[in-house]
Amino acid sequence: MGEVDYENPWHYKGTAFTSDDIGDFFGYVYRITNLQNGRQYIGRKYFVQKRKPKGGKRRVTSESDWKKYYGSSPELKEDVKQFGKLNFKREILSLHKTLGKVNYEETKQLFLHDVLMESLDDGTPMYYNSNILGRYMKKDYGNFT
Repeated sequence: MGEVDYENPWHYKGTAFTSDDIGDFFGYVYRITNLQNGRQYIGRKYFVQKRKPKGGKRRVTSESDWKKYYGSSPELKEDVKQFGKLNFKREILSLHKTLGKVNYEETKQLFLHDVLMESLDDGTPMYYNSNILGRYMKKDYGNFT
């Protein structure tokens, strides 16, 4: 187990996840929970990124920004700014060795958790997720409009 070298670490099966744990995994499906209000976000993240360096001809593979990542939801990012990173729990739900498996599992989890329809006791949407695959939109399915 490697040294935790980043703030508010991701946890997998109750243990902080580090770069040393990546091994041959391509990416993961995660849940971020706002500890202040209980809202959640389910998403996926890859451990590697391919970038073309300035002036370079070939794309270079490097570790992604997964340690600093708080999802792609603008609403979630706004709440992270407002409440502070330490008021959010970051969990890795599953690890996968291929892009296809990461993407499949994310979509499966979004439907299983009914992210477009579930709400908290006060009627607030339980999930920050606003769509699934850019095709199924909360505004079309949720009771929130």
